[in-house]
Amino acid sequence: MAGPVVIVGAGAIGSAIARRVAARGQAVHLIGRDAGRVAALAAELGGTHAVADALDEAALAAAVQQAGPVIGGLAYCVGSILLRPLRRATSEDFVNTFRLNAVGAALAVAAGADALKASPGSGVVLFSTIAVRSGFTNHAVISAAKGAVEGLTTALAAELAPHVRVNCIAPSLTQSGIAASILGNEAVAKAIAAMHPIPRLGAGDDAGALAAFLLSDDAGWITGQIFAVDGGRSNVRVKG
Repeated sequence: MAGPVVIVGAGAIGSAIARRVAARGQAVHLIGRDAGRVAALAAELGGTHAVADALDEAALAAAVQQAGPVIGGLAYCVGSILLRPLRRATSEDFVNTFRLNAVGAALAVAAGADALKASPGSGVVLFSTIAVRSGFTNHAVISAAKGAVEGLTTALAAELAPHVRVNCIAPSLTQSGIAASILGNEAVAKAIAAMHPIPRLGAGDDAGALAAFLLSDDAGWITGQIFAVDGGRSNVRVKG
């Protein structure tokens, strides 16, 4: 698989993917809005980087295209966790969350589509949440947006076949910057961890390991799939 892997978002999961991809000898091109973070990670891994906000369409497209005319894979690891009862959710909540999670993913893939097709068998990985299929209270805003990501995954898998594979990972709550406001309370963090059959919170490398596999040649016959990485929470019951 030729060309660098483009990773949009250098948080817990994006960083884990980048390290795994670099460890197998493949180049990485990192994109994020925190210039210091993406520059430091790129320097650590010997990769390239660009600074862009996922909500800035022109900047995002330019940052993806800086990876070059051939891209070996793309992971869109940008997301949000807006938990709010429906009665308090505004139209702006829904629109802004949809733009960041679903529209940003679509635009990133669109910007890199030709370069991805130039590397036969290249892969794209998007990110959802287990809340889409499990149903949790106060998740209407984020579940609606991530549900769109799952639909986008299967649509793009069809549209970009056979040259580009597109898959999606749906994690449970993962220790990351966007989850800090939830996990900052130790009692809450322990309670959520205990809800999983494998009773701990997710780590960036849990989803990162699967993403790195899906971006590799070893996953050459896998496309259009939604994979839960969730300690069993979405479909395993160990009590009752």
